[in-house]
Amino acid sequence: MADTDLPPAAAPADAPLGSHVPPGTLMERMGIEIQEVSAERAVGTMPVAGNVQPYGLLHGGASAVLAETLGSYAANAHAGPDRRAVGIELSCTHHRSATEGVVTGTATAVHLGGRVATYDVVVSDPRGRRICSARLTCMLIDARPA
Repeated sequence: MADTDLPPAAAPADAPLGSHVPPGTLMERMGIEIQEVSAERAVGTMPVAGNVQPYGLLHGGASAVLAETLGSYAANAHAGPDRRAVGIELSCTHHRSATEGVVTGTATAVHLGGRVATYDVVVSDPRGRRICSARLTCMLIDARPA
């Protein structure tokens, strides 16, 4: 299972949502913080600094990581405690880039089925301009015993 597929329940129950990032994950390396998670919607942020390509622009892959992380968190909330969501398709269209600040991603449910969940994800720059439009589809599978 990819680190973006960790269930929201991985955070301590009394910890603020954005304060817990699982150690040793891509989320930690990229500075992603989660602000809101439900089956219908997930919101999170990521700094531009440290996530740029050689020309100083936000890397398109960084936007994709943020999109998949948010969609996976929401899909895991939908899946429930005995199942997990695993990404099976991610599509991203990059509209513009950012060179500084923090970008915000919002994943919104398109389909919440018994076996598949699909999310539209919008990544925006600090001025609210759309950086990336993404769509993530996750398959919902039974959780494996630890």
